[in-house]
Amino acid sequence: INLCSAFVFLLKINYDITSLLGVSPNIKTLSIKPWTIITYMFIHIDFWHITTNMIWLYFGGSIFIKYLTSKELWITYILGGIFGGIIFIISFNVFPVFEDIKDQSIAIGASASVLAILSASATYIPNLSINLFGFGDIKLKYIAIIAILIDILSIPQGNSGGHIAHIGGALYGYLFISLKNKGFNISHIINNLFFVQKKKKKENRNESDYAYNTRKKEEEEKLNQILEKISLSGYDSLSSKEKEELFNKK
Repeated sequence: INLCSAFVFLLKINYDITSLLGVSPNIKTLSIKPWTIITYMFIHIDFWHITTNMIWLYFGGSIFIKYLTSKELWITYILGGIFGGIIFIISFNVFPVFEDIKDQSIAIGASASVLAILSASATYIPNLSINLFGFGDIKLKYIAIIAILIDILSIPQGNSGGHIAHIGGALYGYLFISLKNKGFNISHIINNLFFVQKKKKKENRNESDYAYNTRKKEEEEKLNQILEKISLSGYDSLSSKEKEELFNKK
């Protein structure tokens, strides 16, 4: 009896958490809980679900951070999750096949965010060879393609909303790098919106002309050193900190 009571209690906790923080495709429910488009990507109630996502995050994130910046990483995580959630909501309201299950469906988990990071990495350095135990060297783009195909083929098998959200996240990762390669950096725009104003406020504090000019001179010298390093050894020779500093100056 005690075990049954504990099991029922755990089920109730899981239900309450997913109901409060999971994103629903029902527009009325979403309008009452708009925060869920963000909170859903941080919620897991299944051990294997979170374990798998963390393995993929470590794998994709480790590659991502070698070639891009840490700010771009977390912005890709958040926007990839939001994009995946939006695709999930649109799909359940557009395709008639989901009409009967729309009100009962809730999406949770970091899979869309994680796939956004993996997809971005594979789009940025597609031919990077990854040595997989038992499979030999495989190019990163094929690993990403296989992961996405698994989600596409899994849509009819169950958890359709989750798999659709995953594909949405992967699509965002691809778009982010494609636009970045054309000179349109989404992460840079988000960084400016949320951090530049804060930075300007700090700069507007009472600061003597001498202190201001000294600080600006040091920043300019540091930037010149980074640019010189790029001209001599290429962008990949920069450390994560140097990439971060360069990113903030763009």
